[in-house]
Parts: sequence; structure tokens; C-alpha cells
Amino acid sequence: MNISINYSGDYSQLLSPELEQKLQAIHEGIQTKSAKGADYLGWTDWPSTISEELLQDIKGTAEHIRSTSDVLVVIGIGGSYLGSKAVIESLSTPFQKLNGVEVIFAGHLVSGTYLKQLMAYLDDKEVTLNIISKSGTTTEPAIAFRFLQHYMEKRYGDQAAARIFVTTDEEKGALRSLAIEKGYPRYVVPGNIGGRYSVFTAVGLLPIAAAGYDIEKLINGAKIAEQEFEVFDTKSNRAIQYAVIRNHLYNAGYPIEIMATFDDKLSYVQEWWKQLFGESEGKEGKGIFPASVLYSTDLHSLGQYIQDGKRMLFETFLNVEKAVDDLTVFEAENNGDELNYLSGLTLHAFNLACHEATSSAHLDGGVPQITLTMEQLDEQHLGHLLYFYMKACAYSAYLLDINPFDQPGVEDYKNNVFKILNKPGY
Repeated sequence: MNISINYSGDYSQLLSPELEQKLQAIHEGIQTKSAKGADYLGWTDWPSTISEELLQDIKGTAEHIRSTSDVLVVIGIGGSYLGSKAVIESLSTPFQKLNGVEVIFAGHLVSGTYLKQLMAYLDDKEVTLNIISKSGTTTEPAIAFRFLQHYMEKRYGDQAAARIFVTTDEEKGALRSLAIEKGYPRYVVPGNIGGRYSVFTAVGLLPIAAAGYDIEKLINGAKIAEQEFEVFDTKSNRAIQYAVIRNHLYNAGYPIEIMATFDDKLSYVQEWWKQLFGESEGKEGKGIFPASVLYSTDLHSLGQYIQDGKRMLFETFLNVEKAVDDLTVFEAENNGDELNYLSGLTLHAFNLACHEATSSAHLDGGVPQITLTMEQLDEQHLGHLLYFYMKACAYSAYLLDINPFDQPGVEDYKNNVFKILNKPGY
């Protein structure tokens, strides 16, 4: 279950007594929930403290949705959708629906074309909505919900309320008030867990369970990671190691991290990772800029820049040891494509060879590297991976003396939009 880390430099040389002392203080601050932004450290022990009652309730609701609907539309933006999207995309088969509903996301962008075409697509299907917002007034999902709520009420009449599930704050907010008024079933966004750390709460679990995946295994993987990373040891705690290496490279003049993977199933893990680290670290003129590439595709586009461009980035590979399904290259009678030399090789083995070749080439080009390897793509390993990233992100931000749990820059753009559109009070 443990994630392995390989670094192109010498990790042991990065540790000093001063850094060990700082890491110890950070670790204790996280474990005791006394660090900066302590009000939002509820995610740290959530996997081990989530109630069995809540898990069974979510599973029951998911089963109900599957039995009554063809499509679940999840309305949310940022952490309200990226976690569930990452897990579902990592586990799904592109050309075949599992034993769950089709999960479609809305409210993560403002597009009349998208919403109009979505509602047309839904017309001959049974539909359930899950609106996810702590306040209910975040503009992008609120716009989508206005249209989709109207669609549901027009289509289902009095029965619409049973098909609209709300995940919101437990005690306050416009969405909570609306849910009470309309009688919508409710789930809670815990007050001490921010959106980008919320994948293991009802925010992520309900869509994942509705899609047909095992949320108990997901939580168990996160629980294993929680127990593993609560031990302070700079030589074995992978979350600390990843944070230390990133911090060293940042201070050495590499302010951009590119996450690279050869597995397209992980593309939304990359998107979730970008939000997690970008919003947590990018403050006060500090922070590593998170970017991503999908190989081999991007080796034929951005690969040139990574190989020979300005030396300001480092590369983190995310590899998976075992493929879910695979093909083996066969020998052709007419070797016109000159591929018979690959006969007997699986395509997964080909990608592993491409990783080795790419790593070597980019190292020769002066690109520092980290390689993270997970055993396989399933619920338990994904739960472990996502928790690993959350814990490492907290260490990374605290090493920069930054609060990982606010996002003041996001509020600036929102205020400007409200001013431009003449929202009352702005």
C-alpha cells in the first residue's frame, strides 16, 4: 500500500538539524490541530473517525439513486467536484457504464451552451441532482442550480424534491435554508474541513458511491495512510519526504512542478492535485506553481520545452505498477509498421519503458525529478494516494510559513465580478 518515492538527488543531504526541528514542530501542530489554520484540520483524522452510520446512510442513498435514476448531475466547483471526479475517472471504463448511474458534472463552469445541451440530454432519462456548496451562493454552481432546479421542478413537479440532494453547511447558509424550505434531503459539509480536503466526506462519497464504487475501501485506504503518516520519521514518512524535496527544489530555483503520468485514467487526479497545491500554497508571493502533462501525448508537444526550455521546473512522475486491463503486441506477417521487435511486450510495459527513457532524457536535460509509484488503481490505493497528497500539501505549505486552508486570491476575482455585474452591495 505504501507509495514509493524516488528522487534524482540525495534526500539525506536535504535534512539538517534545523529542518528536522521545524518539521517536528509542523508535525505536532498538525497532529494536535494547533497549527496555523487549525479550524480546518478536521480532515487529518476524518478517515478514522467517520461514523459507520454515515457511511451506510450514503451507501443507502446511492443505491436509491441507482435504482431510480439513469443520471446523477453533481453541481459544484473546485473541491466540491474535483475529488469525486478524480476517483470516478480513475476507476471508470470509458466505453462501458458500471453498475452505477452516469455521473455528469455541472456548475464548474458558466456556459449556456453546456447547460442547454445537458438539459436536452437529460430529457429521456431519469435524473437526480446533488448540489454541493457550503454557502449556496458561490456564483458558478448557483447559476447552474437555478436552471437545473427549475428543470427538475418543471419535469417532476411535486416529486422533484425527492430527487434533489443537498450537501451544504450544517448550521448556516442560503442552500441550507432552501433545503429546509423545499424538503430536500441533506448531507453535511463538515465545518472544519475545507473544500479541497473534502473528498472523503459526503461531498465526494455520495457521487462516488452512486457511480458504483466502494467507498468503504476508499476510506480504508485513507485510514491506512492516516495511521502511516501520523508517525514522525523524516526517513520513512513519505508525505514529509515529498514536502521536503519540493521545498528544497523551490528554494533552489525551481518554482514550477509538472506532474507527469502515462496513465490517462489519472488525468483528473492531476486536476485535483493542481487545485489542492495551487490554492494551498500560492499566497504571499510564494508557492510552487502546479502544472500537469499526460504522456506519451504531451511528449510530442510540451516534451520539447521540458527537455530543452528554461530550467525553472521540476518533474514529478506518478506511476502505477499494475494495469487493470492490457494488450500484448503480436507478431504480424507483414512487418510494414516495423513493430515486430515489440512482439510479446504489453502496452503497459511499453509505457514503463517510456517512463524510463523519458526520465533519463529529462535528467540529461537538467530537470530534477521525483517519481511516485502506487501499486494499482483501485478504491483502496486511491484513498491512500489522495490522503498522502493532502498530508504532504499541509507540510509543504507550513514549510513556507503559509496557511494551507484559506484562498484570499480567489475572493478577489469574485469581488471584481460582483462589481462589474452590479451585484447589490458591491
